[in-house]
Amino acid sequence: MGRGIRYAVIAALSGVMALPVAAGTPAPQRQDDRADEATRLASELVAKMTVEEKLPQLLNTAPAIPRLNIPAYNWWTESLHGALGPIPTTNFPEPVGLAATFDAPLVQQVAGAISTEVRAFHTLARQTGRLGRIGTGLDTWSPNINIFRDPRWGRGQETYGEDPFLTAQIGKAYITGMQGPNPDRPQVIATPKHFAVHSGPEATRHSDNFYPTPYDLEDTYLPAFRAAIVEAKAGSIMCAYNRIDGQPACASDLLLKDHLREAWGFRGYVVSDCDAVRDIDENHKYAPDPASGVAIAIRSGVDSECNTNTLSDTAGLEDRYRDALARDLLTEAQIDDSLVLLFAARYRTGDLPGLKNVAAMVPTSAIGQAAHRALTLQAAERSMVLLKNSGVLPLKPGTRIAVIGPHGDATRVLRGNYSSGLSGPPISVVDGLRAALGAGNVTLVPFGESITDGDRVPTSALRTPDGKPGVLVRYYSPTTPVPAKFAPGARDAFLAKVKYAAEPVVTRIEADVGDRQLELAKVSDIHRRTFTGFLVAPESGTYRVGLTGPGGLLTFDGKVIADRRKSRYNDLPTLVTFDLVAGKRYPFTIEGGGSDLVWKRISRTPDADLKRAAATADALVAVVGLTSDMEAEETAFKIDGFSGGDKTSLDLPRDQIAMLDAARATGKPIILVAMNGSPINLQWGKDNAAAVIEAWYPGETGGTAAANILTGRANPSGRLPLTFYRSVDDLPPFDDYSMRGRTYRYFTGTPVYPFGHGLSYTSFRYGALEVRPASGGAQNGLTVTTRLTNSGARAGDEVAQLYLDFPDLPGMPRHALRGFQRVSLKPGETRTVRFDLSPRDLSSVTPEGLRRVAVGSYRVTVGSGQPGTGVAGEGAAFAVEKARDLPK
Repeated sequence: MGRGIRYAVIAALSGVMALPVAAGTPAPQRQDDRADEATRLASELVAKMTVEEKLPQLLNTAPAIPRLNIPAYNWWTESLHGALGPIPTTNFPEPVGLAATFDAPLVQQVAGAISTEVRAFHTLARQTGRLGRIGTGLDTWSPNINIFRDPRWGRGQETYGEDPFLTAQIGKAYITGMQGPNPDRPQVIATPKHFAVHSGPEATRHSDNFYPTPYDLEDTYLPAFRAAIVEAKAGSIMCAYNRIDGQPACASDLLLKDHLREAWGFRGYVVSDCDAVRDIDENHKYAPDPASGVAIAIRSGVDSECNTNTLSDTAGLEDRYRDALARDLLTEAQIDDSLVLLFAARYRTGDLPGLKNVAAMVPTSAIGQAAHRALTLQAAERSMVLLKNSGVLPLKPGTRIAVIGPHGDATRVLRGNYSSGLSGPPISVVDGLRAALGAGNVTLVPFGESITDGDRVPTSALRTPDGKPGVLVRYYSPTTPVPAKFAPGARDAFLAKVKYAAEPVVTRIEADVGDRQLELAKVSDIHRRTFTGFLVAPESGTYRVGLTGPGGLLTFDGKVIADRRKSRYNDLPTLVTFDLVAGKRYPFTIEGGGSDLVWKRISRTPDADLKRAAATADALVAVVGLTSDMEAEETAFKIDGFSGGDKTSLDLPRDQIAMLDAARATGKPIILVAMNGSPINLQWGKDNAAAVIEAWYPGETGGTAAANILTGRANPSGRLPLTFYRSVDDLPPFDDYSMRGRTYRYFTGTPVYPFGHGLSYTSFRYGALEVRPASGGAQNGLTVTTRLTNSGARAGDEVAQLYLDFPDLPGMPRHALRGFQRVSLKPGETRTVRFDLSPRDLSSVTPEGLRRVAVGSYRVTVGSGQPGTGVAGEGAAFAVEKARDLPK
C-alpha cells in the first residue's frame, strides 16, 4: 500500500463509510537526508528489533529493551521556565514575563541554565534507576510559541505574547539556549508547541475545528514555528489538539506535510500533545476506530504519541498500532521511519552511547545553583513593566510602607504554571521590601479570605516529631506483587487493595511536603508515603490550612480537613480556616503523595486593619492579581470570572477591587503591583493609583525584584508583550480565530495600556533615522540606524522598538514590530542603534496567504513604543519599487 494513504482508504479498509475530507498530499519525507552517524546508528538499532519491541517505543513512555542494552526513556519532560523534578530547581519568570524583557540574549541564557538542570535530572535518574519516568529525558516539550491572540486564554501565560515577530525572536533564543550551539549535538532537544492555530478555549480544545484564513495562517499563526524550525533548528515539534480546516492538527496535511516537512525541510521528530492522537477518533471522529486513528497520525507525520494512560502504567497501549499493522493500515517500514528519528535523537543527546562530541553529563549539584538564582533575579527585574508613575517611585529610604492585597506575602503566585513546587526559596513582595527598606518601615496588612489563597508551608513553620526543622517522611514498599502493566482502569483498583510492608524502606526528614520520591533509588514507583510533623505558626492569627494537588489525605490537629484523593492536579486548593497561636505545635499527617501542604494567613477584619495601617504609612503597596490555578490549563471548575481554565472577564476579583476602593479612601498614595499571566483591566490603577507595575508571575526571586524596582535599586525596563484591554466586550468572540479586532496590529479601539509600553526612571532621546536600502532596492532588505541618548540622570536600559507601516493594501496590519534591541546607557551616554531588516522582515501577506515584499510606500519608526502612542521616536519613509515573493 502506498505511503500516501488517505483517511478514505483507512475508513474503507475498516469496513466503515468514509467521511468527506480534503484531498491530501503524499506522505512526508521522514528520514534525515544527510544520512549522518546518528541516523546510521539508529537505523542499525531499529533493524535489530522485533515488531513487539518496536511498537511500545512509539509512546512517550518507551520501555527498556535489555537484550539490546536500550534503557527506558520517557519523552515527557517540561521546562517552560524551569526544570521540573524531585530536587529544588531554579524557577524563572513565567514565559510571558520573559517576553516582557524584550531581551533575546537574556532568554537564551535562561534557557541554557534550564537545559543544564534538565540534564542534571537525567543524571539523577541514571543514578537512582528511575529512567522512564516523567522529567528524566534529554528533550523538553518547550517552548510554547502559540500566539496569545485573546486575553481570555488560560494558557497564554506560557507564551511570548501576541506578536508573531517578538514570539519568533524570543522562541529562537529559548531553543538555541536549550539545545546549545550545535543542533546536531543538542544538550536537550527543544520541542516548540502546539503546532498550530491553538490558543483556546480550553474547555473545547479536544474537539474544536478552526478555519483560519490563508492570510491569518501565514501572517500570524505560522511565522514563529517557521523561525523555530528553519532558523533555530529545533529538533522536535509538538502537534496540537484541535482541527485545522477539518483535519486534526496531528493528522494535518497542511501543517505536517505542506509546511513542516516540505516547505521548511524539517527532519526531526513530531510528538503529539497528550491524547491528541486519541482525539483523532474519540473526539474529532476523523477516524472510525483507534487503529485507524494511530495509522493516520503516523502516516501524516507523527512519530511519538503522548498518551496520558502511560501515567497509570496501562497495558496494551501499543495494541492500536499492532491492529493497524495487521489490517495493512500501516507498514512496518513506516513504523521504522518514526523509530529511526526517535533513536537518532537519543544518540545525538548522548542518552545512547556511540557518537562523539555529545554534551557531557551534568552533576546533580548543578540544579538550583547560585548562578542560576542570580540569573532569575536579573530576568525578573527586566520583566517587570512600569506602566504609570506620578513621581512616587522610586521609594526613598525611610519611606513607611503598608503592603496590602492578597499577594503581598504570597509565594505560590510567584511560580506560575508548569512549575515545580520544589524551587529555590521563594521571596514575597513584603519580604523583599523589608530587606530593601528595613523591617520597621514595612507593615503587612493580611487580606481577607480569597480564592488566591494557598502557599506552600515553609520549613521554618514545620517541625518533625522530635522537634527538628522539616517533616518526617516514611516510604513503604508494597508486599503485594505489582504487575509491570495494568489493564485499562485497573490501576486504581489495585492501589485500593495493595498491601504494604509494616516497616518503611526509607525514613528521612524532608524540608517540606513535596514530591521527592524520584530522588530515591530504594523507593519503587508504587509505594505508600506518609508525612508526619507539626505546623508552628510564626505569629498568632487566622490561617487557612489545607492541601493542593492530587492524591493526599490531610489530618490536622486530630481532624481530617482535606481529601484530595480524587482531585485533579490543577483543582483549586482545599483550605479550612483556623485561629493559630504563635509557637504552638499543631500535629498533622498526610497520607499519599502528589499534594502540597499549603496555608495563608488572613484577616477577619481586613478593612479595619487596612485603615489602621494606612494611618501611619506614607504609601500603600497593593499587590493584586490572579494565580495560575485560576487562569490555567483545562480545569474542571467554574467560578466568577473563570471557566474551564479560561477567563470570562478581564476584571480583578471583586474583593480586590473593594480593597482598592477602601485604600483610595484613606487618601494615601497607592502603588499597584499586579501579578498575573494575561492582560487584565488595569483601568482602576490608571485612573487612581500613583504608580502601576506589571510584575507577571516573576519566579522564585520575584519579591526581591519587585522591591528593587520599587526602591530604584533596579531601573524598570520591561515592555508589554500584550495589549491590555478594558473589557472582553472590546473583542471578537473567543472562539473566532480571525485576527480582525485583535492585538495591537488589528485592534482599532483604545487600550488601557498598549503593546510595547513601559516607563523608566530615566529618559531617552532618539536622533534622526537613516534608512539605507540594500543593493538592488529595498525589496532585498534595508538598514536602519539612529542615535540613542540617555537624556536623564540615571543609568538605565531602553528597549528600542522598530515598527513598520505598510502600503495601503487589503488586510495590512496598522503597523507591526520588526525589530527590537535592549540598550544599556549611562546618563548622557549616546550609542548608535542599528537594525538590519531582511526581505522577510519587510514582507506582508496577501489575502491568498502569499508572503511578499509589496510595491508601495512604507514608513519605519524607531522609539520607545508604537507609533501614535506618544512615545515613538523618529520615523522615515521609503519605497519598494519592485515586488519580491518569498517562500512559505
